[in-house]
Amino acid sequence: MAKVRDIMQKNVITIENLKKAHDAAIILKEREISFLVVVKEGKPIGIVSERDIVRKIVADNNDAQTTQLEIIMSKNFKWVEPNASIESAVQKMLNNNIRRLVVLENENLAGVITQTDLTEFLRSKILINATVENIETD
Repeated sequence: MAKVRDIMQKNVITIENLKKAHDAAIILKEREISFLVVVKEGKPIGIVSERDIVRKIVADNNDAQTTQLEIIMSKNFKWVEPNASIESAVQKMLNNNIRRLVVLENENLAGVITQTDLTEFLRSKILINATVENIETD
């Protein structure tokens, strides 16, 4: 059975909690990513996404250059351990209607797993199963 550690992204882009929303927006744009893990003293304390910036800064006409990340970040982020099964990660994402999970190992950031990671994994699995099926029927 595949584990989260097999498909998680290990190089996670983070941002310090004392930074401003504008700092996060610049990183998101430059890296062409949709979220950042917010850390305090190296430990994850939240997630800030493009959606947070649009809904909590732009739509509310707040100043991105003065708004602290801690005000707009999602503090109650969901997480899994690297040894969790892919199925349990998918279930957690579905149950909580979320697009990504932080991967923590002993309270330290080990990676992230996103809908895209899961889709690529499932696509590969489907292709492999179809290939095996074709070989067996030939």
